[in-house]
Amino acid sequence: MLRLVGVLVTVVGAIVAAALTFPGVFSVGRFWPVAQVVSFRGLLAAGFAAATLFLLLLAVARPLRTMALTLALVTALAAGANVAMLMTRGLGTESLPAKSDASIRVMTWNTAGEATTADTVAKIAVAMDADIVALPETTIATGEQVAIAMRELGHPMWAHHVDNPSTQWDAGSTTLLITPDLGDYAVIEASQDGTSNTSTVPSAVAMPTSGDGPIVVAAHAVAPRQAYMSYWRSDLQWLADQCADANVILAGDFNATLDHMAGLGVDGGTLGRCHDIAAETGNGAVGTWTTAIPALLGAPIDHVMATTHWRPTGSIVLRSLDGSGSDHRPLIVQLEPVG
Repeated sequence: MLRLVGVLVTVVGAIVAAALTFPGVFSVGRFWPVAQVVSFRGLLAAGFAAATLFLLLLAVARPLRTMALTLALVTALAAGANVAMLMTRGLGTESLPAKSDASIRVMTWNTAGEATTADTVAKIAVAMDADIVALPETTIATGEQVAIAMRELGHPMWAHHVDNPSTQWDAGSTTLLITPDLGDYAVIEASQDGTSNTSTVPSAVAMPTSGDGPIVVAAHAVAPRQAYMSYWRSDLQWLADQCADANVILAGDFNATLDHMAGLGVDGGTLGRCHDIAAETGNGAVGTWTTAIPALLGAPIDHVMATTHWRPTGSIVLRSLDGSGSDHRPLIVQLEPVG
């Protein structure tokens, strides 16, 4: 009987470890509670490593030795696979390459409403020489203050926004800043009035009205709390649908990691036809949330994505601003036009 129990426990343990390590293969990454667990792949790797040590200690007891050693092998393999995946996605870079005349830089930072001051956002955006700044959970009043402060620092920007009046606090607003160098932009009516938008916290779709700039989407998907899972899944699909054009830049708080996006890519893209820039430039495993824990243990849920009209040349997650007020870290990427 003990042997049978051991076999069953080992089989179940192996299935759970495999599903958590490769959620896309098992098509469970967008379902509760797997979605929440796999968000923190660094913690997951550490958990499997700790389980391995515990099971090796448990193997000292002769009746449990076979089961414990077999499970230890499973958890060790899972820990190794998770670490390998983190390394493949990128454990972080320290700087951006020099900016050329054709380069654009895109910054996204969930400011957590009034937790981050407009002056702080403006100084970071100017220091990073950002051409596009996506600010989820930022009202237009704050966004205009950021734009004014950037102008006074010699870096003018146009401010755009959308809001969802039914969502309380600043989470109901998303602000988007775009340099005049990219031409004039207007937020499309469908995202303004909510007829085509993310479900709960709004996203802004800005179309160029002059010039040849990209379509720019400031994204904010609802968090995958248990009661909001269906809304979260539909938000991710909506964001994927925005990446249908040849020239799109998508930036913001997706409340999703690359594991959650499995199966939502088209023509080799990560989400729709968009590719994740951080993952392609060495920062795909660096957690942007939450600032309460080290970045490599956190969840990389803030992204900048672009279609193949743009070639990624660098990215950086700013870890020096963890005390600035927001619980998110800013992500900045650099892109070069193709052709």
